[in-house]
Amino acid sequence: MTRLQALNPETTTGKTKELFNQVQSKLGTVPNMMRTMGNADAVLEGYLNLSGALSKGKLGGKTGELIALAVGESNECHYCVAAHTYIGEKLLKTDIATIEAARLGKSEDSKIKAILQFAKTLVAKSGRINDEDVDSAKKAGVSDEEISEIVAHVALNVLTNYFNNTANTLVDFPAVATV
Repeated sequence: MTRLQALNPETTTGKTKELFNQVQSKLGTVPNMMRTMGNADAVLEGYLNLSGALSKGKLGGKTGELIALAVGESNECHYCVAAHTYIGEKLLKTDIATIEAARLGKSEDSKIKAILQFAKTLVAKSGRINDEDVDSAKKAGVSDEEISEIVAHVALNVLTNYFNNTANTLVDFPAVATV
C-alpha cells in the first residue's frame, strides 16, 4: 500500500498543475512517481530541472539510464528499476542483457563498466570516495567532467530511490524481477 498520495493531474492547480502539464506534454502521461512528488511542487520541480540538465550532459541518455539502473538496484528501488528498464528497453532500444548487467554494475564496454562501478561505489560508500576509486575510473578513460556528471546522476537517482521507497509508490511500469 502506498504511503503518500499520488495526485490526480486533472484536479491539481497552481505550480503542480503547470509541472504536470509539462510532463504530460513530454511523456504523454504523468507517471506515479511524479504524481506523488507533486505533493511538494518544489521537489517535483527540482527533480525535473536536474533531470533535464543531466539529459544534456556529456554522458548522454543511455549511460544515464544505465547509471539509474545500477543505483536503483543498489537501493532496492523497485519503482526505479522497473521504470528505467522500460525506458532503456523501449525508448532507448537497449537490449535486456545490457540492462541486467548494468543493474549489477557490469558492462562489456570497459569505460561503461568503470562508470557503473564508480556509481555503485558512490552509493556503497555514501559518497565517501577515495583516491583509488577516482583513479580507477580515470584509468578507464572517464574524464573529470564525466565523473562530475556521474556524481550528479547518482544524487538524482538516490533522490528518486529514497522518495519511492518512502512513498511506496505504486509501480506503473511493467514489473521487473530482482537480479
